[in-house]
Amino acid sequence: MNSIVAVNSDWGIGLGGTQSVVIPEDRRHFRTITEGGIVIAGRKTFAEICKPLQNRKNIVLTRNKDFWAEGIIVTHSVEQLLSIIACEDTDRVFVIGGGEIYSLLLSFCTYSYVTKIDIATKSDCFFPNLDLMDNWSIDRGWQAHACGGCTEKHIFDGVEYSFLRYKKSQK
Repeated sequence: MNSIVAVNSDWGIGLGGTQSVVIPEDRRHFRTITEGGIVIAGRKTFAEICKPLQNRKNIVLTRNKDFWAEGIIVTHSVEQLLSIIACEDTDRVFVIGGGEIYSLLLSFCTYSYVTKIDIATKSDCFFPNLDLMDNWSIDRGWQAHACGGCTEKHIFDGVEYSFLRYKKSQK
């Protein structure tokens, strides 16, 4: 399993249930990485997206037993989720948020695709700072599809960003 996220310089991922900075190339990167796979979101993240993502199997993990939406698989526990994806190619399974779902599932992830946005905006939701975690490091051998290398900086609307992939060590 993997995670995919866009983070601000303080690892903030959103404010009031939505991304604080939207970069079109990051959206294309997200689509390219996740297309044909399985995406796992929390109920609030799914509500923000408003519909199942095309060309992906959509799973929503929620405690709300009354939640239902057309075109998605609803699960109510991590154990139930893991049994649903047990026969899937875990390299094609992506946790897409929000903050609580990332916290619940990050320990099951091998890779984390991170768009680092060099801006400090107010956030009320954060992704764990992988730079401070001993068992995560930047996968220097990975080449992002959108750039010549994983650490290359890009600029959108005066804001620098880069596509990185972190790998969890087997410690």
